[in-house]
Amino acid sequence: MGCNALFAAVPPAIRPDAKIETRIEKILGRLTLEEKIGQMCQLTVSMVTDMNDSGHPFISDELLDTVIGHYKVGSILNVPFDEAQSREAWTQIIGRIQRRSLDCLGIPCIYGVDQMHGASYTRGATFFPQGINMGAALNCELMRRSSEISAYETRACAIPWNFAPVMDLGRDPRWSRMWESYGEDVCVNSRLAAASVRGLQGDDPNRIGMYRVAACLKHFMAYGVPVSGKDRTPSSVTRNALREKYFAPFLECIRAGALSLMVNSSNNDGMPFHANRELLTGWLKEELNWDGVIVTDWNDIYNLYERDHIAESRKDAVRIAINAGIDMAMVPLDRDFCVYLRELVEEGLVSERRIDDAVRRILRLKMRIGLFEEPFPDTSKFDRFARDEFAAVALQAAEESEVLLKNDGGLLPLPKSARILLTGPNANSMRCLNGGWSYTWQGERCDEFADRYNTIYEALARKFDHVTWIPGVEYGTPSENWQVERVRGIGEAVSAAADADVIVVCIGENSYCETPGNMNDLNLSQNQKKLVRELASTGKPLVLVLNEGRPRLIGDIEPLAQAVVDILLPGNYGGDALANLLAGDANFSARLPFTYPRWPDALATYDYKPCQKRGTMEGEYNYDAVMDVQWPFCHGLSYTTFEYGNLRANLTEFRAGDTLSFTVDISNTGDCAGKEAVLLWSSDLVASLTPDVIRLRNFEKISLEPGETRTVTLSIPASDLAFVGYDGRWRLEKGDFRIRMGTETLFVRCVETRVWDTPNIP
Repeated sequence: MGCNALFAAVPPAIRPDAKIETRIEKILGRLTLEEKIGQMCQLTVSMVTDMNDSGHPFISDELLDTVIGHYKVGSILNVPFDEAQSREAWTQIIGRIQRRSLDCLGIPCIYGVDQMHGASYTRGATFFPQGINMGAALNCELMRRSSEISAYETRACAIPWNFAPVMDLGRDPRWSRMWESYGEDVCVNSRLAAASVRGLQGDDPNRIGMYRVAACLKHFMAYGVPVSGKDRTPSSVTRNALREKYFAPFLECIRAGALSLMVNSSNNDGMPFHANRELLTGWLKEELNWDGVIVTDWNDIYNLYERDHIAESRKDAVRIAINAGIDMAMVPLDRDFCVYLRELVEEGLVSERRIDDAVRRILRLKMRIGLFEEPFPDTSKFDRFARDEFAAVALQAAEESEVLLKNDGGLLPLPKSARILLTGPNANSMRCLNGGWSYTWQGERCDEFADRYNTIYEALARKFDHVTWIPGVEYGTPSENWQVERVRGIGEAVSAAADADVIVVCIGENSYCETPGNMNDLNLSQNQKKLVRELASTGKPLVLVLNEGRPRLIGDIEPLAQAVVDILLPGNYGGDALANLLAGDANFSARLPFTYPRWPDALATYDYKPCQKRGTMEGEYNYDAVMDVQWPFCHGLSYTTFEYGNLRANLTEFRAGDTLSFTVDISNTGDCAGKEAVLLWSSDLVASLTPDVIRLRNFEKISLEPGETRTVTLSIPASDLAFVGYDGRWRLEKGDFRIRMGTETLFVRCVETRVWDTPNIP
């Protein structure tokens, strides 16, 4: 299948189970209005937490009586006490909540967490690279396997619902959550997110096994392209782009069986997504016949009143959101949602039919994940928790996700006898390797919780014979803003360079998450640039190691380095992976999952329009539209070389119902084994709407030994080459398409135009 598989006809999205539906109706028939509304309410765990006389937090029976006994709340979320818990603590906490829910309601509570790259709120769990790294790895099987492990270790804590994967297209590098996504491309996000859903949930969405969790797609949709670049601020995406690009990963994942979805916190063209009935009820529930749960993001129903000013009151905001299609309200600190919604039903402003629909969906989710059968899972059965086999997968993911961007003169790999001067603020920090959603929300305590893992310095010191570490620049303390920096020993580092064969400078960003990660300048800090410049003045070879959640601008210092590696946010095994790669014990195979900008005011994505890359126009309107980026999307080097040849197609002329297959021979022409991401690109040469210059349509990662040749075939439905026209209808138009795989190109021709009336399924 192709990346979008936009036209695979599979209504309903998930085939309903008759036994489950019968049980739902039986339970629904006995519930009072208050009990139904309680199922639609989700509160944060701090609402049932109190402090004892010694100042220690604990789960309060009295507060549980209020939240569950009185308000009938059916869902709790978040990490207790604002920090990672042990497996035992998670099990005890959720067990107490579950017992109270069953005693009061006869319905289990569903507990949700944001564990974004492994069981990342659990002490001792296996942490994987963040989403942006998995996008760089371009390995769907590795994505699925890492998600299986994440599900296993999450369920080992009695947590059945994980708010992942993130498939927001990260198409604006200013955005503080870019690193949670798989990058800027539709195909990459669609394929990897669907693989993650299957890894988290398994292959039968009606029966999520005891070692799996329910996935929650987020954030629906166009969250990653705020006009201002700031988190939770408006986007301005055209309707045809919403349909063609931003909806596609969600569509792919719903067809993969995803059971729930979380909504974008902001608005598009002035319409908040939490109030958009057309998108929530129309596109998701009606067009796809999807019976899953739509949950809000943090406090976003009330934001319709408090921030967006489309509601007259909190109560009015509840009316708008529930009628738009919201099923569960994450109103984390306010139980009055239950009061507001009951009054709205009594006043006839929200129908009980809409309430029943939402509660059916919530009960269905709880049944599908087995909460009614096993509300208290036997966590002693999870004896593989944090095993070496899981660590090996995390290390492989880190190795396959760190990108070699530059290697002039073959400076890398380094001999293990090399005398290395290691410097920079990211050189000795677990916090920087992991990023946010790591032990705590902002990841600021990683060095405390992850001290048994290796920082870059510790990993290099184990791998190479001579490593000297001098910070040069340091970040602030965990209690300070993530952007705080202090110069510490640049002169000392410059002096130490005299005894070094090579200088490795680890630069980039400290950890941040969500809105606190907003910033005003994509340029790398002046302190870090000064460090690089002064070290370059020594004349010693320079390796820049970029450790960042988004591309920080380095165009002025990049020419000073002989080699550049972007490790992004590779997790607890990222330092070990880098050491293996720098030493040549592993080979680079990652590709940039975004377009790396050179200039702060020249941001672009790879699938730009032709007029964005032109020579200077002569005459009165003399403007420069040359595309000038630091590195293009999918750029990435290796220690070996690959040669492509003999590209051929099964069809040179095709119609909309055909399947296109493209075959190419790939040879490893270098001296070492390597992995190659084989990429299938298409260009629509003429269309009734200006086409993108190029689109990625499919990919597969392969391994080749030196001298080995493999034949690879990548297929797509011909309908994947369709686009959404100005009239909002999908269309595949007669004309020529250029196909590229590696250095090889060929042309195929669509021989007839087809326009579809249905929005997703022609």
